[in-house]
Amino acid sequence: MRWSLALPVAWLLLLLVAPLAIVAMIALAQPADSIPPYSLGFSLDNLTMVATDPLYRDALLRSVRVAGLSTVACLLAGFPMALAIARAAPRWQNPLLLAVMLPFWTGFLMRINAWIGLLADNGWIARLAGTHMLYTDAAMYIGIVYTYLPFMVLPIYARLSRLDPALMEAAADLGAPPWRVFLRIILPLSLPGVAAGAALVFVPAIGEYVIPALLGGPQAQLIGRVLWDEFFANRDWPTAASVAVWLLLVLVAVPAVAARVTGRLRAARTR
Repeated sequence: MRWSLALPVAWLLLLLVAPLAIVAMIALAQPADSIPPYSLGFSLDNLTMVATDPLYRDALLRSVRVAGLSTVACLLAGFPMALAIARAAPRWQNPLLLAVMLPFWTGFLMRINAWIGLLADNGWIARLAGTHMLYTDAAMYIGIVYTYLPFMVLPIYARLSRLDPALMEAAADLGAPPWRVFLRIILPLSLPGVAAGAALVFVPAIGEYVIPALLGGPQAQLIGRVLWDEFFANRDWPTAASVAVWLLLVLVAVPAVAARVTGRLRAARTR
């Protein structure tokens, strides 16, 4: 049994623990005019600066807000889609799932460039809206939701497709209206799929770089852009590593708080 766990443990140590240790080591170092551009040491100056400097702090908070709103938008759009696919006739479920995953068959940059054409002033979406849309926050949110929506639909569908139809039928036979069946049976039982989809959307969205750079305006200074600038433009690896450390802490803290709140809500409902 121990030998069977050796390979997964070694894999985690190689691809998770070792990179985190390297990033933490660089975050504690000092910038230097050398190759690589840092000198090893132990200093909390970079971590403190990232936490207190408005540039980095505001970019991180803005990234959390964008990722949170994008996750909520994906949930509001993806849950009805997943529910409709789960309730569709068996012969239609696979074609509908294929339609959800079909955008992944084309390149990511090609799809974003297509949105640039659609949202430009001469594009048909901007013409229908009657306003300028490209290089705005609205365009950025559209791109993020479009890109990550399948990551919300698929886990929720996987959960909803395993629900026992007898539960809904029994509730209907007892006189429960459809909205009560949804709130008391379907929604609580689908929460594991919702949590998985939220994690799959929130985690990559908070560090998104390409979509804000191509669709968002100059105000879309998210943490992914800050990381890129510090690493490749400024070549300040200790500061960039410190930004990455704080981003990792946020990625751990936000789901932990969400899980705690969800657990308390579940406990309150069962009392």
